[in-house]
Amino acid sequence: MATLSQWVSGARLRTLPIVIAPVVIGTAAALGETGTIHWIRCVLALLVGLLLQIGVNYSNDYSDGIRGTDDERVGPLRLTGSKLTDPKNVRNVAFACFSLAAACGLALVIISSSWPLLLVGVAAIFAAWGYTGGKNPYGYRGLGDIYVFIFFGLVATLGTTFTQINELTLTSLWGAIGTGLIGCALLMANNVRDIPTDKEVGKITLAVRLGESNARLSYVLMLAVAILLPLLSTGTFPWLWLILVTFIPAISPSMLMLREHELPKLVQVLKQTGVLNMVYAVLFALAIVLDVYF
Repeated sequence: MATLSQWVSGARLRTLPIVIAPVVIGTAAALGETGTIHWIRCVLALLVGLLLQIGVNYSNDYSDGIRGTDDERVGPLRLTGSKLTDPKNVRNVAFACFSLAAACGLALVIISSSWPLLLVGVAAIFAAWGYTGGKNPYGYRGLGDIYVFIFFGLVATLGTTFTQINELTLTSLWGAIGTGLIGCALLMANNVRDIPTDKEVGKITLAVRLGESNARLSYVLMLAVAILLPLLSTGTFPWLWLILVTFIPAISPSMLMLREHELPKLVQVLKQTGVLNMVYAVLFALAIVLDVYF
């Protein structure tokens, strides 16, 4: 039986900035329009994102494990691939996370009267499972990056803004695209590390399609575009120039991606990209706060 610490490790908590950042950015963008924050809605949006991401991590653990994809995988602990517990247990925990996310999402929709998001929420759960689950997982066809960009970039950020003020703004759009690109960069780093093993099992990720050299360059390009995009709203929120500070924590992971040839060591890029995503979100939010209150 897997221990509690192994279950926690299997949840891959280091990936959670990918869902925390869009909620921070989406809430800040709404604050910029009204000067107020609905904190209960913010917490519910955060819970939806966290539960979905943890559910995705367990779902991937289960689906990749039963296919044998994780038999030779480097990186974080895999419960199924390591045969630490019955695969059905991992699948059931993933489904439990999806169910809790759905409950929090329903509460959020009711409280905020954002009824169009009901269909979006259902789509998000099916997409989360279909990433590596089912007979024809789209994550094995190089479409996982699109999923991350749409659901952990656009949907998470714009959805948060919409539940706050029942409308969308250009500033929230730039932030959504930006954090979505950083999420894609994180996935790209993960998939560059796994190119050799993914090729062996027929998992054709975008990194495999691009080739290692181009995939590494795409990581740097995505970070650069993400950092520059919010500057389009500096006419309304001048303090958004602060977002350029994000280039500082972007230097180290970018250099590692371009120069580190020992693929297992790219796990450091994953950690640093998660931190970078949070720095990006905090600077974005701080800029909005400074413009609203000062």
